[in-house]
Amino acid sequence: MTDTLLELSAIEKSFFGIRVLKGVDLSVPSGATVGLVGENGAGKSTLMNLLCGNLRADSGTMRIDGGPYAPRSPRDAEQMGIAIVHQELNLFANLTIAENLFLTTFPRRFGMIDRREIRRRSSDLLEQVGLELPPDRVLETLSAGERQLVEVAKALNLDARLIVFDEPTTSLSSRESERLFALMDRLKRRGISMIYISHALGDVLRLCDHLVVLRDGEVVGEGKRETFTIEGMIASMVGREIEQLFPPRSDRSPGETILAASGVSRLPSVHDVSLNVRAGEVVGLSGLMGSGRTELARILFGLDSLESGTIDLAGERVDRLSVRERIRRGMAMLTESRREDGLCMDASIGDNLSLVAGPRFAENSAGWLGQSRLTAAIDEIRAAVRLTPTAKSEQAVKTLSGGNQQKVVLGKWLLNQPRLLILDEPTRGIDVGAKYEIYCLIQGLADRGSGILVISSEIEELVGLCDRILVMNRGRIRDELRCDAFDRHRILRSSMHDGHLPESPS
Repeated sequence: MTDTLLELSAIEKSFFGIRVLKGVDLSVPSGATVGLVGENGAGKSTLMNLLCGNLRADSGTMRIDGGPYAPRSPRDAEQMGIAIVHQELNLFANLTIAENLFLTTFPRRFGMIDRREIRRRSSDLLEQVGLELPPDRVLETLSAGERQLVEVAKALNLDARLIVFDEPTTSLSSRESERLFALMDRLKRRGISMIYISHALGDVLRLCDHLVVLRDGEVVGEGKRETFTIEGMIASMVGREIEQLFPPRSDRSPGETILAASGVSRLPSVHDVSLNVRAGEVVGLSGLMGSGRTELARILFGLDSLESGTIDLAGERVDRLSVRERIRRGMAMLTESRREDGLCMDASIGDNLSLVAGPRFAENSAGWLGQSRLTAAIDEIRAAVRLTPTAKSEQAVKTLSGGNQQKVVLGKWLLNQPRLLILDEPTRGIDVGAKYEIYCLIQGLADRGSGILVISSEIEELVGLCDRILVMNRGRIRDELRCDAFDRHRILRSSMHDGHLPESPS
């Protein structure tokens, strides 16, 4: 045994002749939390896939407790006490909590599954993670935060000594995040080591003892937490200072009304909502999780029907039209989950980019595509969204980093030249460099006359990006602020369910 639980040395990995990891060194002390940060595409996920047995390194060595470690499968990693809590949870929503916990390790008695033992051990594991739920609850009835805790309980069931948390708070509310952080603190006191990967750099500084910064597959910063600042991490991640996290505001003036919603209701989520978005305007929609923001966006786009009210697009009534017809008239929506709703993950980059705009490139009534025109348009959009030049259009979109996947989703809609673009959490899980590029795309689209409606859980993002901010609370618009009067305290107070916060200091 040594004081270092895990040591990676000179790790190299290439895909299609492109070096993704370039001699990476990483060590994790026993009972410590190591933060791993970097832009999307820096190599974090590849490194963790090597650690957990999903991939094999081209060269370099891995050691656990001083002994050699070369996993050929995730099962090898589990047997060595290594578990990973993915951003996209590796759980089955149609199974119970207990079935998810013991999916590959069902205890048996006399050759039969011992359900009494499963229930006893499940209850113990749930108690360890602070989840007061019966083991026979079906997973799909749990909140995102509760599912995250089940994933941690699953790791503890494997007697994990090292747990990797890969963007664990992406889909969590602030309360659920705090619950997870408290659990991580308890795990640390028990001597369990952790690797924490997150773009929330404030959380990284708060939780981690040691930090490692990756850029383009290389370690460019490493040391104790006390030696880092958020600004220093950003500079190391992107290779330059980012003095301004948001592009400068244009002096454009809003034009005609693009979206006009009046008295929109769909109980219990949305109650009598009225709003408008004008050409060249970026309107933010703030509120807590469960406030009705996403539900309202789905109604506006036609994914869910409304019970009462009207929706007009550029003066034309569209609330009775299908999603297809709304798209044809110039409406677009980037959904909260790019992987589930925004992309065909196994399809190519080019096919994903042309998903929506394909009919615009038909050359005759039979619907034959003008392939040369479409290819030229795809190349233009790739350049416009600054998609990584190393990715070929024929390459599966699932091989891209999260930031580049988000750019493909945006490019898909931009290719269709939308009048109105609804963006639901457009930068969730995206690194700071890619965020800036997406902000520039949003501002550029507004400059060209599109109306933009942005839903975000980050108040700073809305303040830095929007011309107006609407605040939702319990399905209603509770407040409206213009950019010359943005007040973070007021936004938060208006979004709180109980409505009670102390007044802003004078």
